[in-house]
Amino acid sequence: MTNERKPSFGASLGVFLGIVGILVVGILAFKMDIHILLSLGLILSCIVGIKSGFTLDELFEGMGQSLKNAMVALLIFVLIGTIIGSWIQAGTVPALIYYGLKFLSPKFFLPAGFIVCSITSFATGTSWGTAGTVGLAMMGMGMGLGIPAPAIAGMVVAGAAFGDKMSPMSDTTILAASSAQTDMYEHIKAMSYTTIPAYIISLIIYTVLGFKYTQTATMSSDQVVQLQNTLVDTFNLNPIVLLPIIVVLVLSFMKVPSVPALLLGTVLGTIIAIVFQGASLAESFSALNYGYTQASGIEMVDKLLIRGGIQNMMWTFSLAFIALCLGGVLETVGFLKVLIEKILLKVKSDAALVLVAMISTILGCAATSEVYLSIILNGSLYTEAFEKRGLKKSLLSRILEEGSTLVGPMIPWTTCGAFMAGALGVSSLELAPFALLNWINPLISVVLAYCGVFVFKEIKGKKAV
Repeated sequence: MTNERKPSFGASLGVFLGIVGILVVGILAFKMDIHILLSLGLILSCIVGIKSGFTLDELFEGMGQSLKNAMVALLIFVLIGTIIGSWIQAGTVPALIYYGLKFLSPKFFLPAGFIVCSITSFATGTSWGTAGTVGLAMMGMGMGLGIPAPAIAGMVVAGAAFGDKMSPMSDTTILAASSAQTDMYEHIKAMSYTTIPAYIISLIIYTVLGFKYTQTATMSSDQVVQLQNTLVDTFNLNPIVLLPIIVVLVLSFMKVPSVPALLLGTVLGTIIAIVFQGASLAESFSALNYGYTQASGIEMVDKLLIRGGIQNMMWTFSLAFIALCLGGVLETVGFLKVLIEKILLKVKSDAALVLVAMISTILGCAATSEVYLSIILNGSLYTEAFEKRGLKKSLLSRILEEGSTLVGPMIPWTTCGAFMAGALGVSSLELAPFALLNWINPLISVVLAYCGVFVFKEIKGKKAV
């Protein structure tokens, strides 16, 4: 972006307000599909970008670069569709539901699931892998216990985000530290001051919710037995059918890239479906594309199992595609950078800078549709501002994670938000209130900043908290 083609502050603000207005009015007032609304936002951004001096070819190039950067994520969308279809056909998911119902109760399901997802994501460093494996099993088990799907999905997203944020093996943890130019372990230490209180609060609330659902659960013990009996009658549930999820988790622990790990999980699921469930090759391949489609005639069973497949992920895939194109245009023209440069002139306190950086990171995530791009962009935008105020770089890196890694999964059109919704079968807006850690942690961070707590200063031998 050159100075001659730099959009004005008014134009930049107009674009962001226009996109927000289109989304809010379209979704809340007219119940319109988010794909069309994002497309209108894309058209608006292109028009203002051209008026700012950019050619249509340059905007297309920006879209292409954004899609290229997210190509692995888009491919994972497809693979998650095949995994869900093949694992249900293979009996992997039914077995997890069956055995899970034997040992879990509604009362402790949410806090226990939160801890399990947190441990898995911390050990593997991936929220996507956690949601697509352990999270998928949690959805089946929780719904089998009569717990509302949004509550389960929110719990899974919160647990998955914890590890993605705190694990030294997480790509967002490494990226945030490097973008803010700080040591990774200093970054993790800085995050712990706000994450630990938020985690404890979330765990307490999940426990309270668990007791609530024990009293209001719609699934009776007779229905649970009927569900288990139907699964036994429909599938061969010997322990071997759990092999695909075990292999994928082991590969994740070994830091094998997601694409080959998920591909192997799909292959194993297909083989087990043929060998142990008696599925034909054609039926197995059909499950990869269309998901599991064999109705049992029992509503609660079909609700759990009839899902998956590539086609089931196309709604999510197309949403991410449009959102990434929009993010590419916004990044190419530089609307966000113009807004931030202007706003920083008005920032007069450390707490205000923390708040502005947090909001900017969230907006960056929403604008670019990518957690990674928001971390990189805001890291470069705020490094100098934090240095001028004598604030530690680890404070900036903490904010980058809180505004992107945690908030990103709750924004419907980000690649992370679209993935979570597609993999768990619950919309981002429905699960967001139950993804407790994801919004409690950023809130605590801002409140503490205004209280002058955990605002780390670069003062030799002294740290202001």
